[in-house]
Amino acid sequence: MSYITCRDLSLGYDGKTIVSNLNFEINKGDYLCIVGENGTGKSTLIKTLLNLQSAISGEISLGDGLKPYEIGYLPQQTVVQKDFPATVWEVVLSGTLSKKDWFPFYTKEQKAKAKEKLIELGMWEMRKKSYKNLSGGQQQRVLLARALCATSKVILLDEPVTGLDPKVTVDFYNLLEEINKQGITIIMVSHDLSILKYASHVLHVDRQKSVYASIDEYMNHDKWRMFSSEVSFKEAQ
Repeated sequence: MSYITCRDLSLGYDGKTIVSNLNFEINKGDYLCIVGENGTGKSTLIKTLLNLQSAISGEISLGDGLKPYEIGYLPQQTVVQKDFPATVWEVVLSGTLSKKDWFPFYTKEQKAKAKEKLIELGMWEMRKKSYKNLSGGQQQRVLLARALCATSKVILLDEPVTGLDPKVTVDFYNLLEEINKQGITIIMVSHDLSILKYASHVLHVDRQKSVYASIDEYMNHDKWRMFSSEVSFKEAQ
C-alpha cells in the first residue's frame, strides 16, 4: 500500500486552478523529484500534501500506516528564517514537537532523538551555536536533522540547495541519498536537474499535462527532452 496517493488532484489559490489532473503515488523508499517550469504549482503541491492549504478538487489519501505528523518538512528558507534567534539544539529539538503531548518539558526520549540526529548529520559539536551564525550548508543540515526528528518515513524538501555553493550542494545530495538508503522516502522540489540521478521517480508538473513516471521512463519521455533542452538554453544565455 502506498504512503501517499493523489487522484485527479487540482491545485491553486482562491478558487483559481494552477494545475489539474495530478495522479501519482509515493511508496516506502521512493525518491521522488518534482520538476517543472516556474509557476506550475510545485510548491503549491508540497503545501497541499502538508495540509497547509486545501486542494481545489481531487483526493489525497495516506496509507501504509503513515500519519500526517510523520511527514518531515524542510521548506525554502527566507531571510527571516536564516536569522532565527535560537541555538542549533533548540531548532532540532523542536522537531520532536509533532510527537509531543502538551507537556511543558521535553522528555529524555525526545532529547535522545535530537542528539542522535545531530550526531548523524555531523552537527553535534555545534549544538550550542546560534543558528543564524551558521553557514547556509550548516543551516540546511540543522533543518534536515529537525525534519528527521519528526519522521522515520517521509521527508518533503522544497528547493533545499538554493543559494548553496556546488560542493555543499553535492554533499547535501549525498547525505539525502544515504537517508533514502535507510528506507526514508524523499520528496523534493528542485530546479537543479542534476538531482535526477538520485531519483527513483519523477513528477513533472505542467499546466497542460503533467507526467509521473519512473526515472527510466521519464528519461525516454518527450517531456524530458523538451524540458532539458529549454533549461540548457536558458542557462546558456
